Amino acid sequence: MAKRVSVDGWMFTVTSILVFIGLVMVFSASAVMAKERFGSAYTFLFRQLAWAVAGLVAMVLAMKLDYRKLKHPAVVFTLLGATTILLISVFFLDRTHGTHRWFHLGPVSFQPSELAKPTIILFLAWFLEAKTKAIDDWRNALVPAVAPTMVFLGLIVFQPDLGTAIACAGITACILFVAGIRLRYFGYAFLVSLLPLYILIFHVAYRRDRILAFLNPYSDPQGRGFHMIQSLIAVSTGGVTGLGLMEGKQKLFYLPEPHTDFIFAVTAEELGMVGALAVIILFAIFLWRGTRAALRTQDNFGRFLAVGITGMIVLQAFINISVVLGMMPTKGIPLPFVSYGGSSLFVTLACVGVLLNITKQAE
Repeated sequence: MAKRVSVDGWMFTVTSILVFIGLVMVFSASAVMAKERFGSAYTFLFRQLAWAVAGLVAMVLAMKLDYRKLKHPAVVFTLLGATTILLISVFFLDRTHGTHRWFHLGPVSFQPSELAKPTIILFLAWFLEAKTKAIDDWRNALVPAVAPTMVFLGLIVFQPDLGTAIACAGITACILFVAGIRLRYFGYAFLVSLLPLYILIFHVAYRRDRILAFLNPYSDPQGRGFHMIQSLIAVSTGGVTGLGLMEGKQKLFYLPEPHTDFIFAVTAEELGMVGALAVIILFAIFLWRGTRAALRTQDNFGRFLAVGITGMIVLQAFINISVVLGMMPTKGIPLPFVSYGGSSLFVTLACVGVLLNITKQAE
């Protein structure tokens, strides 16, 4: 079969539509807040637009670069080392909102934990490419494969950012599953993680409150349950067709972080069930095309990259939407392409460029 000469049009189109929806909804969700804080309703929109343009440029460049060049050890270990240094360096900076998560350079902010996700994907794809037949050799294959992930998880948890750490663990699990690891190892990992998760959740007040709010938000409607209740109100008042773009009420200082973590709630309120389902369908199409690329790719390196990138994006979308709908405790995971956040948007678009190149090279 001849090689394809063009990228996956479905995936490119879906990505572009989601970025456009994100720009529109970021402006709608943040205009009033931006006007009050910065004197201009367009502040968050212009920042997101700048990152979107940079991300789309990175996507196009990555789309034209043969993904097989990424498996050179110099590339893999340079990215691995740089990400580790950044994750450590952030602890020496001043706290922002009580956390060590961002580098600030004037108006530009960068979250190094966003870089950890593609770094994990690249390392696992490179390391496991020739290890599929010996994947159950825990000493020579499994432990070395998950070692960088464990280091990153530890550093990210101490920022603290448990949500991103869970996302990184989920990405690792997806790639290991496709690589052929036996299911019992997932069981072992789950059992080992129970005690650390219990300590991290129930011995940290704000995380414990999130669990209690998830179980019964109306037990403390003005306190720990406030975020969840406001999100559910936004979703429910949207009805079938929504209140109309820019007409939402919950974003007016009721819904916390309406332009970031809870932007899907604003989308559901203003565009209704129709708009919310459209976003979900777009992510479902992305999952379909990403899975298709992984199945069509002949080499393990490309397959693991495709699975990792697709899993990274769809997993984060699933978590974010589930939180907004009250199906999971609050995690602080953005909605890919849509939520406000420059480093997340840029890194995600660059990764999509790699995935598009894989679809171009697939036979």
